[in-house]
Formats: sequence, structure tokens, C-alpha cells
Amino acid sequence: MPAQTPPSTPTSYVALGDSFTEGLNDPDPDGGFAGWADRLARLLAETRPRTDSGHYDFRYANLAVRGRLLDQIAAEQVPAAARMEPDLVSFTAGGNDILRPGSDPDEVAERFEAAAVRLRESAGTVLICTGFDTRDTPVLRHLRGKIATYNAHLRAIADRNDLAVADIWALRAVRDRQAWSEDRLHLSSEGHQRVALLAARALGLPTENPDAPWPDAPVHTPAELRRENLHWARGHLLPWVGRRLRGESSGDLVEAKRPELLPLR
Repeated sequence: MPAQTPPSTPTSYVALGDSFTEGLNDPDPDGGFAGWADRLARLLAETRPRTDSGHYDFRYANLAVRGRLLDQIAAEQVPAAARMEPDLVSFTAGGNDILRPGSDPDEVAERFEAAAVRLRESAGTVLICTGFDTRDTPVLRHLRGKIATYNAHLRAIADRNDLAVADIWALRAVRDRQAWSEDRLHLSSEGHQRVALLAARALGLPTENPDAPWPDAPVHTPAELRRENLHWARGHLLPWVGRRLRGESSGDLVEAKRPELLPLR
């Protein structure tokens, strides 16, 4: 079954998910975070005319909250998005589940599909994203097989349910260190922009090439890379793993940054 064809000029978009869609480590001018979904919303808004108020004829909500697991997104964000009945929903979930010890990608995919089916009943177009290829990431590379299995399920779910897919696994640009922020767990501003361009292309919007070459970066010796990896593991990876083992989430006291469908200026 071919991927669904979205409206040529959607007028409303709701983004669902976790820290990836909330936009962590992509600072915005107001002191919060932007991220790929905000950037995609801007690309879509710019295809619409402006109203008398100076806003684009386009409304956007972002319900994503860092740390959220799939069942939390399905319980909290999916019903809220369904009530809004937008032209477009992006639904990225399950990544935090897959990273948990003992998780089963087959079972996570079943729950993902159930939530996606609910969204298809109320949204004109549903866009999903595959997971990142972690082959070059210390420690997380060992989860590559689980992520690949989950991605295979996501592509099959998209085929069965007529969903649009932004295939991040195949996006070579995000394998580069420049695509990632200091914590290597969240994208840099430039990385978020590459994903936004990929998502726009998945929706049929002409854009710049998301896989364009990066500027030349300094070359590090193997010893420098080892020191950098050790510093990263101590400063970012181990605290992150510890929070998950304790059942803690960085989003426990965080609310959605844009909970209502509002026009963009």
C-alpha cells in the first residue's frame, strides 16, 4: 500500500512524542526549546497565506514531553490530538521503551499500532519516524538490533495503516557528530533542522537536501576520542541510565510547551 498523500497545504498540525519532538537541546529565542517539529511547522506555515492579523493561516500544537513512554503518550497526548482533529499529526513514540532493559520491540510495536489507528480516525495525515541508527554510539550501539527490529515494525505499520514515514534510520547526516548536542542523546540545532527537512520531504514538500554534506570538522586522534567518550559516559550516559533504572523521568514536572492549536506568526 503506498504512503498516504497529505493535503497539499495543511492548515493544522499537532506533534506528539517525547524529548525528541519536544526539541531538547535546540534552544529557541524565548529560552525554551524549538526542535524538528517546530521547524517543520514553520516550513508548513510558510506555504500558507497570512491572515489580516499577520499570522499564517496555519495552527500548530506540540504536546510532546521529555521522558514520556509510549503508554503515557497514548493515554495523555493521543486523545488530546484526536479532539483537535488536525490535518496533520506527527507521532513519534516507543524510543524510550525500546531503550529500557528487557523491553520487547514486537510488543512495543503492537501498542504503537493501536495508538496510530486511533489517530488515523481523527487526523487527515499521520506522520511517523523510524529510530536512529546507533552503530557509532558507544554503549547504545548494543541496542542497534532492537531498534532495527522496531523500525521494521514501524514501516509495516505505516504500510498497513497508510501513514507517512520519515526514515531517520536511513538519514546519513545524523550519523555525524555535528548532528548531536553535547549529551549525544539529543540532537543539536543543526540535527533537528535535518530531521525537519526529512519530515517535510516525507510529506511531499520541496526542501533543501537533509543529507547535504556537513562542513569539515576537526579530526581527533584515537586517544582524544577515547577521552571524549569516557567524559561523555561519566557526565551524560551513566546519569541518564541511572534515572531510568530508578524509574525517574526528566519530564515528571514538565508540561507540554504548546498545548493548544494556535496560529504561527
